[in-house]
Amino acid sequence: MEKATAAGHRETVVQPAWTKSSLSFANGDCVEVAHLPGGAIGVRDSKDSEGPVLRFTPDEWHAFLGGVRHGEFDKFSRA
Repeated sequence: MEKATAAGHRETVVQPAWTKSSLSFANGDCVEVAHLPGGAIGVRDSKDSEGPVLRFTPDEWHAFLGGVRHGEFDKFSRA
């Protein structure tokens, strides 16, 4: 996508490529993740693509993924 700058120049704006888990169900209760400009990781509600985006540094994101892999959040999946 292109946009005009204040000086009238055209610049290309790279849109994030959002990814949803292949394990997502059709009920729409999913999140999407993308690399954002500047190196941040974004997480959003897949039902609200124009809504708010949670932004994490790469270190924060890797710490979160490590916690998921080690079962630190398993207790939250029990209803």
